[in-house]
Amino acid sequence: MATLSQWIAGARPRTLPAAVSPVLVGTGAAYQTGNVVWGYALLALVVSVSLQVGVNYANDYSDGIRGTDAVRVGPVRLVGQRLAHPSTVKFAAWACFFFAGLCGLALVALSATWVLIPIGGLAIAAAWFYTGGSRPYGYLGLGEVFVFVFFGLVATLGTMATMTPVTAAGWAGAVGVGALASAILVVNNLRDIPTDRGAGKRTLAVRMGDRGTRRFYVALVSVAFVATGLASFASPYALLAVLAAPLLLRPVQAVVGTATGRDLIPALAGTGLFQLVWSALLGLGLALGRPPA
Repeated sequence: MATLSQWIAGARPRTLPAAVSPVLVGTGAAYQTGNVVWGYALLALVVSVSLQVGVNYANDYSDGIRGTDAVRVGPVRLVGQRLAHPSTVKFAAWACFFFAGLCGLALVALSATWVLIPIGGLAIAAAWFYTGGSRPYGYLGLGEVFVFVFFGLVATLGTMATMTPVTAAGWAGAVGVGALASAILVVNNLRDIPTDRGAGKRTLAVRMGDRGTRRFYVALVSVAFVATGLASFASPYALLAVLAAPLLLRPVQAVVGTATGRDLIPALAGTGLFQLVWSALLGLGLALGRPPA
């Protein structure tokens, strides 16, 4: 039976910046319009984090029963390492999805943004079928696309839409958040190229190869700086996000260098930290651009 610390490790805390970041940017963009509702922002955060933990447990379950996690580096694999029964991990995943759904329904009802109900349903389906089902899209090289859409555009703009109409600044921030969330996945899949290839998991990293994946990572993190520049047209304070740049030094050095396997784990954590700080600074910068009352 898995211990509490192993369940926490299995939730993959290093991926949580990808859940917190879109809420920070979406809330900052909403504040700039003068229509922020802090209770809605908190509910959006709970939904986003619950979905992230749920997808991590779902991936643990699906990869574990397929044998993909039999030989891995990186975080604890509850099923792959036989620390927990597969049905228990599957239950944990769906419990997180159910809780996210309940909180999402509450948020939709309070904000009257009914259009978010089918979008939320698609988000849960995307979370499960990333590695679940008979033809998981994560095994087909589409993981980064769905991460960009759901943990970038949907999470950021959905947060903002519950409080105020979406703005150009919100779109710029959403693109940056999505690119960085995808970059986190790219590092993860770069690390796992040998084992994924051996298990028949055709991730985008496997398809692009080692060198192409490293270049793709650099392109994705560069998008965040382009998004910062675009957001600065709405608020010059958005350029505060550039202050997070030094946090990228070590991750980029590792990825563009020759780091492989476990040596890429710090780059994974570093990219997540950069995304979190960049998002906090961008959200703050947009909020500071709020016109005087």
